[in-house]
Amino acid sequence: MSDDTPWLSADELQAWLHLAGVLTALPATIDAQLKRDACVNFFEYSILSGLSVRPGRAMQMAVLAQLANGSQSRLSHAVSRLEKAGWVERRHCPGDTRAVEAVLTDAGMARVAQIAPAHVREVRRTVVDVLTAEELDQLRGACRKLLAVTAPEVLETFDENRR
Repeated sequence: MSDDTPWLSADELQAWLHLAGVLTALPATIDAQLKRDACVNFFEYSILSGLSVRPGRAMQMAVLAQLANGSQSRLSHAVSRLEKAGWVERRHCPGDTRAVEAVLTDAGMARVAQIAPAHVREVRRTVVDVLTAEELDQLRGACRKLLAVTAPEVLETFDENRR
């Protein structure tokens, strides 16, 4: 039996290990800041901020689960917590009564505005201010390519938000 596994070169392995390290460390760092400063986790903030930039501050639950990188079950539990806080409501989607969407309330929008400054400072501290403008552009390009392979629906949602 021949081994036709396309093993990583030393340089490829180092790139992968560094990416895996960032994928582990960065979310934990951001999550800790949000919990400490705002008593929400990164997943909940992803829901709130994702809704805050959408038309009508609403998004179908299935799409929101993809954007926030969670299962529909995890999203449902998180939205329940956010509903209890008065920041999110659920309603049937206009035109499709079988689908449910989450809607950011005025109180939720105010909460996002309250949380965002400290969150942005942490994003700057951990990512933006450590990279040059050219490196940020390269990072964006590399991440777009990775998302195109791993989560094209998320990339599409990001692109829609830019329009």
